[in-house]
Amino acid sequence: MAGASNLRDIKRRIKSVTSIEHITSAMKLVSAAKLRRAKATFERTTEYFHFVTDSIAEIFNNTAEVPDKYLEGGREIKKTCYIIITSSKGLCGSFNSNVIRAAHQEIKDSSSSAVVVAIGGRGKEYFKKRGFEIISDYLAPPETISFLETRAISKPIIELYNREEIDEVVIVYTSFVNNMEQKVKVMKLLPFAIERSPDVMKQEKQVEYEPSVEDVFNYLVPKFVEITVYGAIVESATCEHAARRMAMENATNNARDMLKDLSLFYNRARQEAITKEIIEVVSGSEAQK
Repeated sequence: MAGASNLRDIKRRIKSVTSIEHITSAMKLVSAAKLRRAKATFERTTEYFHFVTDSIAEIFNNTAEVPDKYLEGGREIKKTCYIIITSSKGLCGSFNSNVIRAAHQEIKDSSSSAVVVAIGGRGKEYFKKRGFEIISDYLAPPETISFLETRAISKPIIELYNREEIDEVVIVYTSFVNNMEQKVKVMKLLPFAIERSPDVMKQEKQVEYEPSVEDVFNYLVPKFVEITVYGAIVESATCEHAARRMAMENATNNARDMLKDLSLFYNRARQEAITKEIIEVVSGSEAQK
């Protein structure tokens, strides 16, 4: 009876693991399809956004009259706003935990107080539980956030910065390396660390800003933040799907390995049960002689 009970337990386990293997295999296929779409969007946008952000950065680096409020050292850093991009779903390996760990370490290492803009539910849950001030949150899946919605995310941050209610803006997200590798990136959006070109002063005399230098930069800075945040959201969504596809592939492979072991245990237990029954029959026959 014990042998039969053991066989039933193994059989139930095989059935359970088989179901899990089917689910993870299906999720891997779904994630692979979503990854292809997200990667196509990322590749379409990344060249444009890099061009725009590099162009804006070049203007900042080659202009002598950048308003002090946008420059590093222009004012004391008392409060930092962290834009933290995670996902709202799990089953993507260490994708969320890596971003959260890096952001939390960045906050610990900073001497300023922190407020959080959470893009993605996992980041919001973590930092809210630990008592951080969440000034805004966006819980929709990152791949569904449009550029117009990114403007709505960025606008309050710029307003807080201009009112000096925050003194620094840092974004933490996952950067795409390839389908197998993603890295957490910490980037300071404001204020700017200017690397002056030796010919800045010469160029400055040749460039005139209308209506004024300050008006031009008041227009450029929000654009820079909007574009950078949108690019980070698109890149993070690509990384999320890559991480989930990899996690589901690993889970599927683990389930298949487990099924092989369970099938071996089942066959071994079944053989032992048959052998035991044969021995009992033979022993009974011998006893009757």
